[in-house]
Amino acid sequence: MTHIFDQDLPRNEANFTPLSPLTFIERAAEVYPQRPAVIHGELHRTWGELYARCRRLAGALSKHGIGKGDTVAAMLPNTPPMVEAHFGIPMAGAVLNALNTRLDAEAIAFMLDHGEAKAVIVDPECAGVMKKAISLRTQKRPLLVIDVEDTLYTGPVERIGAMTYEALLAAGDPQFEWQLPADEWDAIALNYTSGTTGNPKGVVYSHRGAAVNAISNILEWDLPKHAVYLWTLPMFHCNGWCFPWTLAARAGVNVCLRKVEAKAIIDAIKAHGVSHYCGAPIVQSLLVNAPEEMKRGLPAGVKAMVAGAAPPASMIEGMERMGFDLTHVYGLTEVYGPATVCPKQDDWSTLDIGERARLNARQGVRYHLQRAARVIDPQTMQPVPKDGETMGEIMFRGNIMMKGYLKNAAATREAFAGGWFHTGDLAVQYPDGYMKIKDRSKDIIISGGENISSIEVEDVLYRHPDVLAAAVVAKPDERWGETPCAFIELKAGATVTREEIVAHCKKHLASFKVPRAVVFGELPKTSTGKIQKFELRKRAGSAQAIDV
Repeated sequence: MTHIFDQDLPRNEANFTPLSPLTFIERAAEVYPQRPAVIHGELHRTWGELYARCRRLAGALSKHGIGKGDTVAAMLPNTPPMVEAHFGIPMAGAVLNALNTRLDAEAIAFMLDHGEAKAVIVDPECAGVMKKAISLRTQKRPLLVIDVEDTLYTGPVERIGAMTYEALLAAGDPQFEWQLPADEWDAIALNYTSGTTGNPKGVVYSHRGAAVNAISNILEWDLPKHAVYLWTLPMFHCNGWCFPWTLAARAGVNVCLRKVEAKAIIDAIKAHGVSHYCGAPIVQSLLVNAPEEMKRGLPAGVKAMVAGAAPPASMIEGMERMGFDLTHVYGLTEVYGPATVCPKQDDWSTLDIGERARLNARQGVRYHLQRAARVIDPQTMQPVPKDGETMGEIMFRGNIMMKGYLKNAAATREAFAGGWFHTGDLAVQYPDGYMKIKDRSKDIIISGGENISSIEVEDVLYRHPDVLAAAVVAKPDERWGETPCAFIELKAGATVTREEIVAHCKKHLASFKVPRAVVFGELPKTSTGKIQKFELRKRAGSAQAIDV
C-alpha cells in the first residue's frame, strides 16, 4: 500500500545527499580557509591548503587508474600525509587501508594481498618492513609504491617506491572535481583486527558509518569549533577513532606526533595549546608518571579520552592532579573505535576517589548516534536484568557498525547472528543502564569449577600504589585445572615482593581468586598500548607458583 507521504515525493539531488565525512573538509576549507589545520614541527598548513593537497592526492591517484572500490594502503605514523590520506584516497573513490606500523612483514604482506591494494604510501621509517612485505606477497599484481619524505625523521632512508609523495601530489590538480559516493554504504576504509590467532579479519567501514561516528565524537565530548587535538592515538587504529573526520567537521587543528613519548606529548601540549587528545591507558600513565619538573606549566582543562582497560583509581587521581578531564569510552575495530561512553553524572563529584574510579571504570552507555548497546544473554538473545550481577555479552546494533568482514561471509554472519553484533566481551548492566565488562569470554579463568574474572583481579592489583600495569591470565594447574597468574609492571624505582602482592590481593579477593603466580617485568603491548594477553598466556605455563 502506498501512503500519502510517499506519493509524488521522490528522493532526488535536491533533497538527499549521501552521508560522507568528505563533506566536512569541503566545508572547513570553504568557511575557514585560513584557520590552522595541521601542525608538524615547523610545518603549518591551513584548511584551505590541506583541502587543496587532498584534492591533488585524489587527482593524482585517478591518473594512475585508481578509482571506485580500489584499495590504497598507507603505512604511516601520525604525520600530515596520514591526515591527507583520510580524505584524498576516498575522494578518488578508493578505500583507505591504514596499516599498523608495528606489524611484521608477513602480516603486512597478508593484508596487501587480502585487501588487493593497488598502491601503498610508505613512511621512511617503515620502508624496510614494507620492502620485505612486498617481496612476500603471493599475488604479484602491480603495486604503486610511494615514498614519503619527512624532515622530522632522522633515521636511515631507503627509497623503495616509484616516486615520492610530493612528486605524486605535484601531478594532481588542486581543483580536482571529486564526487561523493553514489551510495553512502560504499566502503571508505579497511581496517584489520589484531589477529592474535590466525589471520586478521578485514573490517570494512562505510561513508555513512564514518560520518555518523565522527559526529558522535563531537556530541560525546562537546567538542568545540577549532579544538586543538594532539595525535597520540595512532591514525591506523580504527582510523584514529574517526577523529581525522571529526576534526574536519569542527575545523580543528591536527597536531601531529611521530612518536608517543612523555616529553614530546607534554612539550606539544604546552607549545600549541592542545585541548584534546585520545589514547590507551599507557598514554595516560606516561603523563601521570612523568617527572613533576617536566609537567610544570601544563595547562589545566585538557580533555583526554581513554579506551582499552578501565582507568584505575590511581590514573584518575593522577589526571585530576594535573587538571586533566578524563572520559572513558569503549569499542572495537568493528564499531569504528568508541561506540559507548561513560558520562559523568553531577553527583559523582561528591564521591571519594575510589567510588568515582569504580563508576568511571564502567563501559557506560551507547554513543549518541548508535542505535543500541545492551548486555544480552547470547543463548536466549534476551537482555539480561539490569542488576549489576547477571552476566551477558555486550552487543551492538545501529549506524556505528562495520559493513562486515572482507571476503569472510561466515565470520560476518556469526558476528551479526540474531540481529546484533557480538563483541565477545562479558559484562553486567546496572540499574542506571551503565555496562561494566567483567571479562572477555576467552579470558574467564575456571579454577576448580569456579569462574574467576581476570578483570576483577586486575582491578585489585591496580589499587596497589606501586603497580603501573597489570594483566592476569590462566596458568595450567594439575589440581585446579587453571589458576590466576599475575604479570605486573612496577612504577619506576618501586620494589615489591610477590608475597606483598599476594597479601594485598587477599585483602580484597576471595582466596580462590588470589593469583598463585606473580611475575614482574615489562608487559608486552600492541602499538595502541593494549596488553598482549596471548603473549602472557604463552609465558604463564612456566611462571613459578607461590604458596597462597
